[in-house]
Amino acid sequence: MSKKPMEVDRYEIRFSGSGGQGIVTAAIILAEAIASEGKYAVCQTQNYGPEARGGASKADIVVSQDVVDYPKPIKLDLLLAMNQASCDAYVCDLKPRGLLIVDATLVSQIPIQRVIALPFSQIARDVSGKDLAANMVALGAVGCVTDIVSLESLEKALLARIPTGTEEMNEKAFSAGVEAAGKIDLRALPAAIGEDDDEV
Repeated sequence: MSKKPMEVDRYEIRFSGSGGQGIVTAAIILAEAIASEGKYAVCQTQNYGPEARGGASKADIVVSQDVVDYPKPIKLDLLLAMNQASCDAYVCDLKPRGLLIVDATLVSQIPIQRVIALPFSQIARDVSGKDLAANMVALGAVGCVTDIVSLESLEKALLARIPTGTEEMNEKAFSAGVEAAGKIDLRALPAAIGEDDDEV
């Protein structure tokens, strides 16, 4: 799938969910893939809830055409929410033209119309027998629907980061996410939050 180059000066992303879902790992892979292309300055920050596993987890990536002068997001261009709590907590941080991507397996109440809802956890179970790789399914979907990085760089960064012995499972999950997202007609989404939405 060919992609046009990133056309904005700054692009802000948040991956969110609960501890144990691999949120930070997926975000680090995305940040490393973007940096490997040598096009943008990338700054990745992360934060956890008080519980190591099951608590809140989020990772932010700021992508810039130039040096990142402020390392934290101001208003998100893309929010990945891997559970209902993270969707509810962070959807208000999206720009009017921002895109929400959710795991439809775990997010049943979606507050806006500008959303891509795919069952990442179910897809992971289908391709690997467990939902452990749902983060890689989601990563493939994010790579497919955005133009900030090539899928080739993203897959290369994935293979460099994941534990030895899990390559086949994670590659299958990644490819399944790309395939699922590739079936979505992005032109059918509302142009901005607020069009066909209640106010967030």
